[in-house]
Amino acid sequence: MKNSEKDKEKEAPRKAQEKNAEKKAEKAETPKNAEKKEETPKTEAPASEAPGKPEDAPEQKIASLEKAVLELEDKRIRLIAEMDNQRKRAAKDMEALRYSVMTDTLHPFFQVFDHFAMAVAATETSNNLKALLDGMKMIQTEFDRAFSDLGIERIDAVGKEFDPNTQEAVSQEPSDTVPAGKVIRQWCYGYKLRDRLLKPASVVVSSGPAEAGRK
Repeated sequence: MKNSEKDKEKEAPRKAQEKNAEKKAEKAETPKNAEKKEETPKTEAPASEAPGKPEDAPEQKIASLEKAVLELEDKRIRLIAEMDNQRKRAAKDMEALRYSVMTDTLHPFFQVFDHFAMAVAATETSNNLKALLDGMKMIQTEFDRAFSDLGIERIDAVGKEFDPNTQEAVSQEPSDTVPAGKVIRQWCYGYKLRDRLLKPASVVVSSGPAEAGRK
């Protein structure tokens, strides 16, 4: 028994030395392993697997552009159609306005024409010139009333100074009674609508007294 205990006591230091040697060896290998681990290259994800960059990005962009082009083309076609509709509506409104103005203009003259037709018929059955003259004067009065309803003013230039803005001189004649530059007589009346001249009056202008000895 004593020998076995002594043997154990002798082996205890030896075992302790072996353990210490093993620990030192583990410590010595640890840095090498760490260096090997650090030297291991890091694997990078392939470019095709990078986030936010799918392989079909160009196709998607092309599809988006094609969709935008189709939308713009549809918008262009709609605008052209709308412009054409507006043009047609404007033409229709203008035609309606023209018709309304024409009817409003002609309406005051309907009665005038009826009375004129009656006067023409009366000349075929009557020789009463005074009655015919009175009928013509009545028609002239109705014409003046129709023009007044439309805001049209008749220009009567007889005996007035010649005005090239409202009158048109068709000829010039000497006169001992009418001073030079004044209207002797009028061939046609002139007409104006407010400040706008519709038709100048056709007049004969005096050139003053005839020269002495002139035939």
